[in-house]
Amino acid sequence: MAVTKKRDVRRSVHQAGWITLDGGFAARPCNVLDLSSSGAKLVVEDPTAIGHKMRLAFSRDARTGRNCEVVWRRGKIFGVRFLG
Repeated sequence: MAVTKKRDVRRSVHQAGWITLDGGFAARPCNVLDLSSSGAKLVVEDPTAIGHKMRLAFSRDARTGRNCEVVWRRGKIFGVRFLG
């Protein structure tokens, strides 16, 4: 019998967010398209500036938010999974 993994419910938010790369410097703006308990779908202006791991927050304060990693990329849109 195959085991199917049920995806977390995603809700559309279309909200401004901030991405802080490792080291906590240079918060970059992003738009959060949708959000679930396990991850989010984001849009950025310059996808080449985004590394594999980052922190996503809804304010520019790098001490807030959640650590995440990129799991897929399609141009300026990418999906992240929350860590921890």
